[in-house]
Amino acid sequence: MSAGANARRDAGASSPVDEVSIARAADRLLAGELVAFPTETVYGLGADAENPQAVARIYAAKGRPSNHPVIVHVAPGADLHYWAREIPPQAQRLIEAFWPGPLTLILPRVPHRGDVVSGGQDSIGLRCPSHPVAQALLRAFAAGKPNGQGGVAAPSANKFGQVSPTHADHVRNEFPDEVAQGMPVLDGGPSDVGIESTILDLSRLAQGVGPVLLRPGHITPAQIEAVLVEPVGMPDDAAPRASGTLKAHYAPHTPLELATSQRLAEVIRGIDMPDGRIAVVAFDNAPAEMNSHIAWHVVAKDPDRYAQSLYAMLRELDRSSYARIVVQAPPMDAAWRAVNDRIGRAAAAFSLDTAGLPGT
Repeated sequence: MSAGANARRDAGASSPVDEVSIARAADRLLAGELVAFPTETVYGLGADAENPQAVARIYAAKGRPSNHPVIVHVAPGADLHYWAREIPPQAQRLIEAFWPGPLTLILPRVPHRGDVVSGGQDSIGLRCPSHPVAQALLRAFAAGKPNGQGGVAAPSANKFGQVSPTHADHVRNEFPDEVAQGMPVLDGGPSDVGIESTILDLSRLAQGVGPVLLRPGHITPAQIEAVLVEPVGMPDDAAPRASGTLKAHYAPHTPLELATSQRLAEVIRGIDMPDGRIAVVAFDNAPAEMNSHIAWHVVAKDPDRYAQSLYAMLRELDRSSYARIVVQAPPMDAAWRAVNDRIGRAAAAFSLDTAGLPGT
């Protein structure tokens, strides 16, 4: 195992992931069972992407709509033509620049493969994660296939629409029944990126539609444009459906409100607040005078550090019996685009006024 994997293990993994654990988990996948595993973005709930019954177990466990596609994770060096009809030059350049890493590419899929993960579409999402535990699992799984090819379908390991997991314990708490029935949870420590991968659609290049950003993430449009030397567009009505792009998503159970500076000042004074304790997530220290029912939480002003801690923070606040979570709206510049996307979708899950705020 690499030094990076050891560092992650020492940073918080409760049970080291060794070759035996990897082999057992790969055998479970080959047998059509579920396995939870770490990636650099979030933890995934994985199954054999070519096994309809196995993929159906993902949908059942998550409560995920059957027409919502899932991303197929592949090992470094995998033959992408096994899944995609073509690998356009743009995809090849992005693979060379960002794989392994937090970038998912939507490509035209081969007609006879991938239908169970595509949500009924003629495209497929492919990603090669950089986490060493994920890579070890994917290699072991593919090696167990008769043709040496294999992909693991793996959305985030949480109930559909709720907060994604960035620690192994998040998965265990989310799926206690599956864990009790023997589902392995490979513990690779906390996720380095902390939010889901960037999703870029390249499936319609032959139709004259250029690269389209379906979901923002750690890899930014500016980085992609620098590699492709062409603009990245926004989704139109014909864009493929993709993971994590519903208006309401990534939500805790506790009502979450995304607040402007004016609204935050009202919260501090106790205006229009429900009974009970309120959690405020803000960039600056708490004011000297504020409503006594407020618990103040300071977050990093750096978008990458903020993203890395976001889901763990929301899960912690969710367990603390607050009546509401009020999150100060982050800056609206490009560096915060992915964070705004996640918080905006979390807020949209509740009947609160988020109109006009970033990410909604």
